[in-house]
Amino acid sequence: MTFKPFSITLLDKVLLKNILVIQTAFIGDAILASAALEALHGTFPDAKIDFLVRKGNESLYANHPFLNEVLVWDKKAGKYKQLLNCLRRIRKERYDLVVNFQRFASSGFLTAFSKGKIKHGFSKNPWSFAFTKALPHELGEKGDATYIHEIDRNHSLIEEWCGPREIGPKLYPHGLSSEIKLDEEFIVIAPSSVWFTKQYPAEKWIGFLDEMTAIQVVVIGAPSDAPLGEELIERSKHTNVVNLAGKLSLLESAALMSKAKMSYVNDSAPLHLASAVDTPVTAIFCSTIPEFGFGPSGTKGIIVQSELPLECRPCGLHGKKVCPLGHFDCAHSITPSKLKSVLH
Repeated sequence: MTFKPFSITLLDKVLLKNILVIQTAFIGDAILASAALEALHGTFPDAKIDFLVRKGNESLYANHPFLNEVLVWDKKAGKYKQLLNCLRRIRKERYDLVVNFQRFASSGFLTAFSKGKIKHGFSKNPWSFAFTKALPHELGEKGDATYIHEIDRNHSLIEEWCGPREIGPKLYPHGLSSEIKLDEEFIVIAPSSVWFTKQYPAEKWIGFLDEMTAIQVVVIGAPSDAPLGEELIERSKHTNVVNLAGKLSLLESAALMSKAKMSYVNDSAPLHLASAVDTPVTAIFCSTIPEFGFGPSGTKGIIVQSELPLECRPCGLHGKKVCPLGHFDCAHSITPSKLKSVLH
């Protein structure tokens, strides 16, 4: 990929040698931020780029080829004490540019008091008044054909140097363990989600497995998702399902997905893992909608969602613990046959 600097000057090249990117939200957000890391590196190949993430997400960037350092904010080990530790670390670096993709006060506090020479972020952040530049972060609405993806919203904060966005998110997995033996052809499913109304129901996944008996299926997810994987195996007629939930790191999961004929995921982190290795992925949107800007961002993404005219959808940005109306039609109206039909 060749980057075409937009309004970059010789002065920019001299001054922007030490860059910090902040994204301390969840796994998917940390993955999507990688598109901006690629753009910044493409424009400033000699710059030192650091990336601040929340504890647990640093493994996404293990042995990354151009990041100088991945800083970690451990929110569970004394949240505010650790926040101040992060601030002290950041202030010592005196970054030339601090780019904050988070919209909440904690990351805004770090940005505002970072001692960074240039500080960019979103105007929704409570500390945006202390930024050098603050831009809007607007979510799309249902039916909006011109909605903006999150990676484009992020890119708006660096576009004056990097020009129009030319690349999506990118991770660098290092392959799978030789102990993992799979068929030459297989599909991946990531059946779980933190939010109930983002998760395609277990009985629907079982129906899907029953229709896919001609191909091996591999289940991925966190350690807490392993029981769901076992339930699907026990209740399905499919006899060639492998449960690797809890047995793979995030990068190993990405490596696995890169070899799959198709990955089927909810509107959750595995969707963005697939996009970051640009592999075929089918994203199932139940209560949430692609117009929020978190759909597939690779070149091989397919979206499956309810075709019913549901006025209750979306019921929230992040989904809910239960369907507010009790019927969960946004999920139950998506048939396993619809999922099967996208596999060619």
